[in-house]
Amino acid sequence: MAEKSLDTNVICQIGIVVRDIERTAKAYADIFGMDMPKIRITDTEEITHIKFRGAPTQAQARLAFFQMGSLSLELIEPVGEPSTWKNFLDEHGEGVHHIAFRIKGMDKVLELLNEKGILTIQQGDYTGGRYAYVDSVLALGVIMELLENY
Repeated sequence: MAEKSLDTNVICQIGIVVRDIERTAKAYADIFGMDMPKIRITDTEEITHIKFRGAPTQAQARLAFFQMGSLSLELIEPVGEPSTWKNFLDEHGEGVHHIAFRIKGMDKVLELLNEKGILTIQQGDYTGGRYAYVDSVLALGVIMELLENY
């Protein structure tokens, strides 16, 4: 990794928070002539070790993914709270929640961003890796998600 950077500039995902994932996924599938993706729910806190603002939370999300060229479009419907997804929906309504980057060395990247005043909002594990949302809104105008696959 470059000493003071993420060592990547390739966006791999755009995440959109929605109120009704079935309705929204159906609209995307129809408009883009794609198959309706499988909608799944994230694992529970016991498996994901999800933390929101540093504290464990029982929040989950229903997810649907569309492969759009080199990007994945992730639809996110919050289930329970507190979470970054629910906060975003309550404060801004439906819309683009984050852009995501695949990184290596999550702990070092989070430390680097923390030094730049970009703090972790939420983090957890998923099958095969882990994620972190960071509050880069003041610096970049959008939340960043960091994805690290094992």
